[in-house]
Formats: sequence, C-alpha cells, structure tokens
Amino acid sequence: MSLEPQKPTFHRGSFADEIETARTDLSRKLLVGESSSRSPSESETAPSLSPTASATPSSPESDGAISPISPPFDDEYVADSFAFAFDIDGVLVRGGRPIPEAIQAMKVLNGDNKYGLKIPYIFLTNGGGKTEAERCGDLSSQLDIEISPAQFICGHTPMSEMASKYNTVLVVGGEGEKCRTVAQGYGFKDVVTPGDIIKADAATTPFRRLTPDEYQNSKVRDFSKVTIEAIFVFADSRDWAGDLQIILDLAMSKGGRIGTLSETFDEGPPIFFSHNDVVWSAAHDNVRLGMGALRGIVEYTFKEVTKGKTLETHAFGKPQIGTFEFATRLLKRWRKNAHHLNAPPNTVYFVGDTPESDIRGTNQYNEKAENDWYSILVKTGVYQDGTEPAYKPRVTVTTVLDAVNHGIEREMERIQKTKKNRKPRLIDMPKLTLEEAQDLAVFSPVEERTLELTA
Repeated sequence: MSLEPQKPTFHRGSFADEIETARTDLSRKLLVGESSSRSPSESETAPSLSPTASATPSSPESDGAISPISPPFDDEYVADSFAFAFDIDGVLVRGGRPIPEAIQAMKVLNGDNKYGLKIPYIFLTNGGGKTEAERCGDLSSQLDIEISPAQFICGHTPMSEMASKYNTVLVVGGEGEKCRTVAQGYGFKDVVTPGDIIKADAATTPFRRLTPDEYQNSKVRDFSKVTIEAIFVFADSRDWAGDLQIILDLAMSKGGRIGTLSETFDEGPPIFFSHNDVVWSAAHDNVRLGMGALRGIVEYTFKEVTKGKTLETHAFGKPQIGTFEFATRLLKRWRKNAHHLNAPPNTVYFVGDTPESDIRGTNQYNEKAENDWYSILVKTGVYQDGTEPAYKPRVTVTTVLDAVNHGIEREMERIQKTKKNRKPRLIDMPKLTLEEAQDLAVFSPVEERTLELTA
C-alpha cells in the first residue's frame, strides 16, 4: 500500500532513518551500475544488463554469487551490451539434422543459464532457395524453438534491396518455382526462370528436358520482346550444365536479349550470386561443391569461349562487407522490436564453421564496424580440426554450445572486472537542509517522498 506522509514541523523522520534509506539506495545503484544521468568514460564502459521493459533496479545480491543480477521482480532480463549471430550449416545443422549441442545452445540464449539472462541473436546463412519464412519454419522445427523471419538472413536476402533497380530479371537455382516466388516476394516485377527459356526453345539446352511439372509451371514468353536486365543466382543450381549455358548466352548477348550475340562481349546484363562459398558442409563426410564453384566455372568458361575476355560477376553473402552491414541493420531492428533495446551492442559474437567466409568476413567487417565483431570458429563443419585456418578466428571451440558459453562468460568476467575496479560513489542521495528550531537544529529533506510500504 502507499502512504502519503504528513508534513512534520521540522523533519520527516529521524536522521538515522534518512541514513538507512540512503544506504539502501546506494546498494541498489552499485548493483545495477552507474546512474543513467551520467555517461561513463571509455575506460569505464562495460557490458550491462537491462530488463526488457523497465529500468527498475535489482535488489542486492544475497548469496555472493558472481552473477551481476538478481532474479527480476516482474520483467525478463536481456543482455543489452552483446549479441550473437550464427551461421547455420555446419554450426547448428548438418545434412538437415540438428547438431545435438545446438538445441542446448538455443536454450542457453533464451535464458536457461545460471544468470537467468536472455541474449539477442540472429541467423546469417549463405544458404537460400526458399523464403525466409520457410527457412525459419524448417530451422524452428530442427532446433525446437520459435524463430522469426525478422532475425534471419539468407544469402539472397540483401538482393531484396535491388528490386526497385531492375525490372525484368533472370533468377537461377533452387527447387521448382521457389526462387521465382522469393524474387516476387522481394518486389521484382518480372521474373524469368531457366525453365521459361527452355520452354520457349528446347534447343537451348541439348541435354536437358523439362519434367512435366517443370513444363507446366514454366511461363510462356515471347523472348524476342524481352530484355533481361540482370541475372540473380538465388540458390545452388540443380542443373549446372543447363544453367551455365543460359547464363553464358545472356552474358555474351546484346544488352540481355536472348538469341543475340554481342561483337564485343561486354554488353550482357550484370550477374549476381547470393554467395561465394566454393564448398559447404552437408550430410556427406566430405564437403560438397557450392555456388562459388559455379561462379568460378561461369567466369572461366566465358573467358575460354570469348578468347580471353574477362567476365566480372558480383557476390553477396559472407564474406562480403555489404552482407554484414545488412546484418547490422537487421540486428538493430530485432533488438529494438523484440527486446526494446535502442542502443547497438558493444560486441557481436559471430559463430561460423568456414574460415574463408564466416571468419574472413567477420574479421574484415570488424576493422570498419563501430562495435566489436568477435569471430568464433567451430569444429563441426567445413573447418577440419588440426589444420591451420586460412583466416584466423579470435577463438576456436568444439561446438556452438561452447561458443555461446565462451561469449557469455567473457562478458560476465568483463562486468565483474569493471565493477571491482570502479570506486563506489553516492548517487541520488537525499538532499538535506539545516533548519533551525527554538532549541535544536535538524536535517530535513528538501523534497518529501512517498513511502511505498508492502504488507
């Protein structure tokens, strides 16, 4: 219940009461960190812990544990100074099945840890070929958690930002019509697939014939009236020979018009690949060829066919800096919308299995990022234990669970070290004034405060 105190003649209560109140306030302030009204210097900056919807301080620690927080009163506590980003294949999933430690790692991130702390996280994979919503559904089932498309980036997700630039595009890769659906969902207005081109002229690919379903789903087009403005390889090709032929036909065309041949071989539309991984970790014991291998074959074959001309293609995905910049924007929105955190994290722990893309990209982006992107390499995917990685991570661990625990403990140690070195200061102490009475003098608070009493 709440009681409004009566105005006393000289003071609200005894001086001892005021000192006890101040001591309680001080204890709470020292527990949760510096006052929000003061910005700490760089040397004092440390990871902090925030409730999702309230700034109500915790009560003092009662058992002397190293956790910097006590159980919250009403709200969930979320780490506001660090976050995680994960690759998927070889880190969380392999061959369509979850890596056992991945399920526990997700539980730890969602609060099942000794600190009762939730840590924001996103997923950043070079894989694709499906909508983000469909990929999230698959991963949610595999890891037994609920994953939102708002925290998920496929290799082709950044391509969505190019929908307003190109009108008619060729989309390559994936199963059936899924990549056409993805592209249309991104806002591309006119989407052509290799099946459409083969349906119009079966001689385009001498050794490939459309299945009945492919023929039915492919669109009827008069390609004499169509100009392909850009080529997007959204996912791994299911028919390398046929897709290679069609990509090269357009690369050597006059301005993206099918059936034409440029005299200079420099008039074709731009070609974009959703990532550049030459190999990736699948169900097989050895790594499998990926989109980066197809990209290399396209560029090599173009040079051979044109007698030395160079074809310049473009790649999204890791390790491209643009993909990490896109991830930074996504993480910012996710932290704000899901966890009510407006400031960016001090540290982002990126966990991957491929030194050439995951670790290389994280390290390169860290050189220009405003915060610290911390690379962690796991041994459950492409990287082979005992070998020297081409790009060195900040730390190498066995599984994704080890990576999560490493990041959390590193942050907790930093908090404890900063709190140990910080000098205690009195914050928000009651302001007292000296008042004179007829025969005594007392200290009184400048402003009266409502007493909150609980039965």
